[in-house]
Amino acid sequence: MSQFQPPIAEDCAGPRPDLTIGFLLMNKFTLASVAGLVESLRFAADESFESRQILCRWAWMTCDNQPVTASCGLPVSPDAPLDFTRRWDYFVVAGGLLEETRHPPGWLLQALRELHARNVPIITLCSGAFVAGNAGLLDGRRCAIHFTTRDEFRQRFPKALPVIDKTYIKDGGIISCPGGTAIDLAADLIRRHCGLVRSQKVLKYLLVEEQETSRKKVGVAQPDVYENEMVARVIDYMKHHLASPVPLAEVADFAGVTFRQLNLSFNKCTGYSATVYWRRMRLEQARKLMADSSYSINEIAVATGFADASHLIAWFRKQYGETPSLFRKRRREVERLMKG
Repeated sequence: MSQFQPPIAEDCAGPRPDLTIGFLLMNKFTLASVAGLVESLRFAADESFESRQILCRWAWMTCDNQPVTASCGLPVSPDAPLDFTRRWDYFVVAGGLLEETRHPPGWLLQALRELHARNVPIITLCSGAFVAGNAGLLDGRRCAIHFTTRDEFRQRFPKALPVIDKTYIKDGGIISCPGGTAIDLAADLIRRHCGLVRSQKVLKYLLVEEQETSRKKVGVAQPDVYENEMVARVIDYMKHHLASPVPLAEVADFAGVTFRQLNLSFNKCTGYSATVYWRRMRLEQARKLMADSSYSINEIAVATGFADASHLIAWFRKQYGETPSLFRKRRREVERLMKG
């Protein structure tokens, strides 16, 4: 019999979770940041302290499917075989001591490149940023690193843009967190995927003041921040025009560039064209309204700049693999399970 009991098998019974995260634990990983992230998920996944993986699910994996040891000496065994093909919402590379992340194996670097090409967001914890840097995924991108590793990081990855005063940074599909508890990162992920109420519950149970999580971060819930000031300015413009998107030609005029230059800059910074990025932003807002309000689908379509309910439904299905009505039904089933 296999030693693994995957907790998030694709065919598991019950409603599909809103948030699925795979953790790749490098040997000598830092326990604090991993614990802060997963404990937040645990509180968001179920009612009270039941700890059932209903609304959120996660899996522990290692490079060779064998136990690893945290930097503090705690042994940890994987509960699922390493799998880059599962439909993860996020894939975490949890690093720690640099001796384990300076020279990661080539197959791992290629697997991360392929994940990134599939638009699966990659989260690096602690020295996990060195793994992403070795894969070339941080070239030209801002990344949050621990102040003790700044000099070596700069030497090894001169094309990256390291930052030492942020709790995390999201740039181009890579979310870098230098360590600490990672609770603020977790709270924003939960707010985005599970709704504001679940996020507030997490902060309450972990005895964290919500305002504390808004300090010193470049967050998931806020527009992405880039070295390219034009892209940052346009993203802010898009954020404030979700209900009435104007033609991209007008957005290019606002930015003072050509339509082609606008798309080239967006592709470089975000991995998406300006059109696709704006549509994804509007779909995320629609999903939040479906989760946190009783507005009809038609009202939500109007509020997020879609022509009508049918237009929103078509794009929502394409983006999330289900219709808005199924999404809301699944949320009701989740709430019923958690109350039961």
